Amino acid sequence: MEEKTSVVVGNAQRIISQLRRVVVGKDKVLLWVLAAVLAKGHILLEDIPGVGKTTMALAFSKTLGLSCNRVQFTPDVLPSDVTGYSVLNQHTGTMTYQPGAVLCNLFLADELNRATSRTQAALLEAMEEGQVTVDGVSHVLPKPFVVIATQNPTGAAGTQLLPDSQMDRFMVRLSMGYPSPKDEIAMVMNRQGKDPLQDIGQLLRTEELAAMQELVAQTHVSADVVAYIVELITATRNHSDILQGASPRATLAVTAMAKAVAQLRGRDYVIPKDVQEVFLHTVSHRLLLSNKAESAGVPAEQVLNEILANVASPRMR
Repeated sequence: MEEKTSVVVGNAQRIISQLRRVVVGKDKVLLWVLAAVLAKGHILLEDIPGVGKTTMALAFSKTLGLSCNRVQFTPDVLPSDVTGYSVLNQHTGTMTYQPGAVLCNLFLADELNRATSRTQAALLEAMEEGQVTVDGVSHVLPKPFVVIATQNPTGAAGTQLLPDSQMDRFMVRLSMGYPSPKDEIAMVMNRQGKDPLQDIGQLLRTEELAAMQELVAQTHVSADVVAYIVELITATRNHSDILQGASPRATLAVTAMAKAVAQLRGRDYVIPKDVQEVFLHTVSHRLLLSNKAESAGVPAEQVLNEILANVASPRMR
């Protein structure tokens, strides 16, 4: 496995190196997004407008050689704009399917929380089952398939909360934040007379990315580490500050992300540190805090850190 593992590490280094030309000073976020893609998960980027969420998603699509469609979500976007629709063929008298925007490798859902609930729900089947159903006929999405959705913080003009069922389908929730003054200067200088996105080239074929995803899926997780993950997730269901804990889907997500991080660290097996590293980004958006915790302003990350501190980590043999 050493040779195969090095392929993941080597490709990751090439990918991040190229993405740095466009997204300056955000290497950790780039690594998290890449890990989620390798784990076959979907990514929610939650941040204020203008910090580069959309630019990063477009840079990933070009670097990984993924066909990309983007929808700028507004209240007038219809579910059929996402999933597609059927039209009558005048010559044959049959209904013909017209593909929607989601029929691609990387679907960029820009400002998803500005759409109506019905339009948001149009993505649920695609994100969970890799298909869309229109007029009773299912259409399989291309593989690999990943959704990168952006949303502005709740309370921004024209936004609404994403439903729990949709939040649970995102493997990770990330925030880019403001750049440092040094990085912001570099960002401006990189755009003098050119668009850095134009210099981004394809580094991987689709088959190569799929092979990396398969290596991640095959990463070994011992029974002790699995028990540790389940114990952490169970603790979210029994904590006094949490009204609704993480679902079994979260258990699978933590496991998949830990596998991806292990491969990016050059290992073909998961250790407890991998689990601890991914736990907050993978679980925090899936929780509903109690009214008491909400009113006291307790962040979900604080509660999860407390759980990590209180649940004993297994010793690796």
